[in-house]
Amino acid sequence: MVFAAKEINENPQILPNVSLGFQIYDSYFSAKSTYRATLQFMSSRKTFVPNFQCDTQKNLLAVIGGLDSQTSLDVATILGIYKIPQLIYGSAPVTDTHPDLALYQMSTNEALQHAGILSLLLYFKWTWIGILVKDNDDGERIVQSLLPEFSKHGICFAFIGYCPGGTFYTEVPHTFEQGAKIHAQIMGSKAKAFVAFGESYSVNDLMWLPYLSNGENMPWKAKGKVWILAAPMEFSLYVYQRVFDTDEIHGILAFQVHSSNLPGFHKFVERRNPYNTEGDGFIQKFWHHVFDCKFPNQIQGQEMREEAEICTGQEKLESLSAGFFEMSMTGHSYSIYNAVYAVAHAIHAMLSFTARHGRVINPENLNIPGQEQWQLLVPADILVVCKLAMHRLEGVEYRICFWKFIRPPSFAWSSASFLVSDEHDSSSLHHFLRGVAFNNSVGEHISFNKNGEQPVSICSNSCQPGYFKKVKEGEPFCCYDCIPCPEGKISSQKDSNDCYKCTDEQFPSKNQDICISKYIIFLSYEDPLGLSLALFAFSLSLITALVLGTFIKRHNTPIVKANNRSLSYTLLISLLLCFLCSLLFIGQPEMVTCLLRQTAFGTIFSVAISCILAKTITVVLAFMATKPGSRIRKWVGKRLAIFIVLSCSLVQGGICALWLATSPPFPDVDTHTITEELILKCNEGSVTFFYCVLGYMGFLAIVSFTVAFLARKLPDTFNEAKFITFSMLVFCSVWLSFVPTYLSTKGKYMVAVEIFSILTSAAGLLFLIFCPKCYVLLLHPKLNNREGLIWGNIQSR
Repeated sequence: MVFAAKEINENPQILPNVSLGFQIYDSYFSAKSTYRATLQFMSSRKTFVPNFQCDTQKNLLAVIGGLDSQTSLDVATILGIYKIPQLIYGSAPVTDTHPDLALYQMSTNEALQHAGILSLLLYFKWTWIGILVKDNDDGERIVQSLLPEFSKHGICFAFIGYCPGGTFYTEVPHTFEQGAKIHAQIMGSKAKAFVAFGESYSVNDLMWLPYLSNGENMPWKAKGKVWILAAPMEFSLYVYQRVFDTDEIHGILAFQVHSSNLPGFHKFVERRNPYNTEGDGFIQKFWHHVFDCKFPNQIQGQEMREEAEICTGQEKLESLSAGFFEMSMTGHSYSIYNAVYAVAHAIHAMLSFTARHGRVINPENLNIPGQEQWQLLVPADILVVCKLAMHRLEGVEYRICFWKFIRPPSFAWSSASFLVSDEHDSSSLHHFLRGVAFNNSVGEHISFNKNGEQPVSICSNSCQPGYFKKVKEGEPFCCYDCIPCPEGKISSQKDSNDCYKCTDEQFPSKNQDICISKYIIFLSYEDPLGLSLALFAFSLSLITALVLGTFIKRHNTPIVKANNRSLSYTLLISLLLCFLCSLLFIGQPEMVTCLLRQTAFGTIFSVAISCILAKTITVVLAFMATKPGSRIRKWVGKRLAIFIVLSCSLVQGGICALWLATSPPFPDVDTHTITEELILKCNEGSVTFFYCVLGYMGFLAIVSFTVAFLARKLPDTFNEAKFITFSMLVFCSVWLSFVPTYLSTKGKYMVAVEIFSILTSAAGLLFLIFCPKCYVLLLHPKLNNREGLIWGNIQSR
């Protein structure tokens, strides 16, 4: 403040012919002292008579203070009566201000610093933290501001400590009790990261904590603990704290408002001399304490002790530890510097306008360059509003300092700056944190401990993929158990709040952490099973064709004629088609194949069974017609066989036609039967019609089996009724076992079971009915005559 006033008074461009002076009042951390000092502002010097001022040479223009919110508001209320503005350089913004109060905040937007701290915590993944604030309204306001924003980003408070504030000296017992409680919370907490909010001198209070609780370690000395200090907290010590173990502060991260390196300030500080005390009532006391020396006027009348040193004025301020004096301008001091210039510029603008126009200033007539316009109330009979140019950036520039001691008690820090334009912009901080080290003159990498390991400050370890978080009952949401995902669900990221199902085209991995595309499955010709069944079908088709060719070649022989030649041809052709229709079940399902599969199979098989039924009924009726006087003779002939085949086949054809008309089969994908497979299949459309087709075939087979069984002892040629009985027994056995087997298999094996049933049942009919006849036709052609048939009948009898 002295340096700013000196610059302004020596600058002819600002307030010419006007000397800018100041008076300093100490608040003593007491609201009572602050209110008394405020009333002294309105009194003449060396008197305490508020509202009376006799000294016209010394007019109060503004008050610059670093007070808490409530005290600042109270002071502003008093000063507002006299139209005196107050500029606040502290960190706490004043809330609930009335628009008529002349109260202005010089410090940066607090929300921006909160955004920076949040980004820092998220970058290092510190989600379980302790918070220390002042035990006053400002501290409670900070907590209420941080809690929802930090919680929204997944950060929880392990505890909130309220440090004693301005009543440090007046309420010692309470301070001791509160300090011991906070120290116990810090040392016993699972949290490793702590954020402290306070004023520039609040570090002093933190250093007291272990001594108040009879602790052996500083709070930050505990293994793995990391401290983050919010601006404007600075490393400053009381004189009696010179014996404290300041080396243990090494490793603290501190947010600081960026300050400019003002030309001439360093030399100005170097020239300060305790023997030139004009206008400075503090320097001799300060010099005495920090250099541990005495001035002659302090030892007059007392014997000079040998150990007592005389203050010569030649002591060097730069030799002091940064905890006692900082040679450069800190962000805290820079706010005061700007506040002085703000008042000077405002008054200069007002006086200049009044001198030119001879009347009170109008804010609309001012044109003062600056990046942000401020209103300031100045003393006058009426309210005068000025536009004030302030040296403020659109975005606030912070720097993070990494505190360390290079050699006790010398103190230095690594630092770097980043720009935050609003509370939602943290990109510059993230870019800054990605650097390996803070770039500065010290150039030391960040090292939180001797091993260089980054502390972990979490309530619960991260849940790995395949698990989800379940919040512990009665605990904050950062404290949770890791529960494995239920069967069929996955979590692909760490710390998932829930597990989710894969899509129908995917299935969970073994660890339930990713979804894997399902394998597309269908019975194909490339598949060994599909290829085997296809070769089997082709082989049986070839055999059937050979049998048919043999019968056609010998169609006029007695055996072929005696076994109802037309029905045998029809039966062989239907069996050939049965073998070939099984190929419709192999390959990727398509609309045409799905429509033909079951309907073609059902219709063709019904024709084959109808032929067998016709052959059996014809044999039975033929023997019954040989009895004298039998009327059945007129029913024996080709017309009966054709009627039986056509009528039985048309019934099955009607069922299939109705099926295709109402609910036809179609290609479908089964995503649920087998977890890891996408099964391409033909959806039957209507299961009822499917089982109706099978049921009707079963009905025809049972009727044929029954008739053939009853006719097994008739003297048929080569006893064909017996072979039909065995063939139908095999047929029924195959399809009776098909139903439970089909229902118990999955995927492509269901199709394979149906193909196998078609082939084996048809092969049973082929071999059991036609093998005896082929045996005679090919191996014993001599028996293929009338005498052979008669001999065969005799043998049958």
